[in-house]
Amino acid sequence: MPITPTPKIWMNGSLVDWDDAQIHILTHTLHYGMGVFEGIRAYETSEGPGIFRLTAHIERLFRSAQIMMMDIPYTVAELVDATKETVRSTGLESCYIRPIAYYGYGEMGLNTLPCSVDVAIACWPWGAYLGEDALSTGVRMKISSWTRHDNNIMPPASKTTGNYVNSSLAKIEALKAGYDEAIMLNPHGFVSECTGENIFVSRKGVVITPPLADGALEGITQEAVMTICADHDIEVRLGQLTRSDLYVADEIFVCGTAAEISAVNSVDDRSVPCPGPVTTLVADEYAKAVRRQTPAYKDWVELAR
Repeated sequence: MPITPTPKIWMNGSLVDWDDAQIHILTHTLHYGMGVFEGIRAYETSEGPGIFRLTAHIERLFRSAQIMMMDIPYTVAELVDATKETVRSTGLESCYIRPIAYYGYGEMGLNTLPCSVDVAIACWPWGAYLGEDALSTGVRMKISSWTRHDNNIMPPASKTTGNYVNSSLAKIEALKAGYDEAIMLNPHGFVSECTGENIFVSRKGVVITPPLADGALEGITQEAVMTICADHDIEVRLGQLTRSDLYVADEIFVCGTAAEISAVNSVDDRSVPCPGPVTTLVADEYAKAVRRQTPAYKDWVELAR
């Protein structure tokens, strides 16, 4: 999806012009994929742009860095403020936000210990990741031939730049085969997640999403969905899923910052009812929550002003 430039990008403490936000060709992370990032959305609210679970996302950025032994040279509060400043600089009422911490120019080789850590935050307009009709008509999924990272190979709990080579291979495979998205299994054959979304399966009145131990990223939108389900007396739990569980599901939906709430209409050409009642309820409640229209969830959205 093409990127629409905005006026400024925050880099290492300052707002710089979009076209001036450049790095050296020998930037360490460009060569070795050792960086951490986040995906966040700001939504239009009656009080100006509101950023969905901003502090939680920045805290996850720091947890990812901790796993990768990367010392971010800012505090959580400083990057929260920097994100708000960057959103304000765009003049947009809603946008996608990409903070990234990466090893910069000056050292080369696999040893990251001597490397400096740079931080940048960019914002731009970005529509629904899986398509504008992903909720109403659903998306076609396939089980990927690519296996999700094992916890002792590339830690999936860290939102690391290099980890997403795995996701990109699965995504490209699915698209070239005529599908919209891929579902990834872990090395033991259990469902992990999609290439960039957590997955929820509803069957016989119970909603299940894979646990972190099966290779799923700890999703912030996933946590919000579980809260919405519980608040509406829908039984929701972490649990292992096989591909056969997907084939006989009453409904399936996926969630993530970019994808928001998207319905699934089939897996490996097995039809899934779409959109189901749980998917519709969760999507409706989520859409209100991110715009600060639900009093119980107002603290999920931090105003950029």
